[in-house]
Amino acid sequence: MKVLFKILIAIILVAAGYFCFLYFAHYSEGVRAGELVKFTKKGMVIKTWEGQISQGVSESQFFEFSVEKGEQGVIDDLNSFQGEYVKLHYFERYRNLFWLGHTKYFVTKVEKIKKHEKNNLINP
Repeated sequence: MKVLFKILIAIILVAAGYFCFLYFAHYSEGVRAGELVKFTKKGMVIKTWEGQISQGVSESQFFEFSVEKGEQGVIDDLNSFQGEYVKLHYFERYRNLFWLGHTKYFVTKVEKIKKHEKNNLINP
């Protein structure tokens, strides 16, 4: 009985360590810029904030991202910047966690791009 209890505790500790790693460890971080095409709250049971920016002319140049619900300032900014050019500061997790968002990319800060900066994005 003691051996079974120790195995169960070990499994719980390994699982907790794995989920802590997925949540806290960041695979990469960076900045992306483009036109904010879409920002919505979606989901049937678990609602998450999801968005998309267009980084160019073709369909393949879209960047999809999520925003954690605790980032209310970012959510408010993205809602007000619909259709504008924005610069997104984000981090990437190793895997997506469905209760946080549909992507591995999570935006932590958003900046509206001024007109002269937008021209530099389009015509480098």
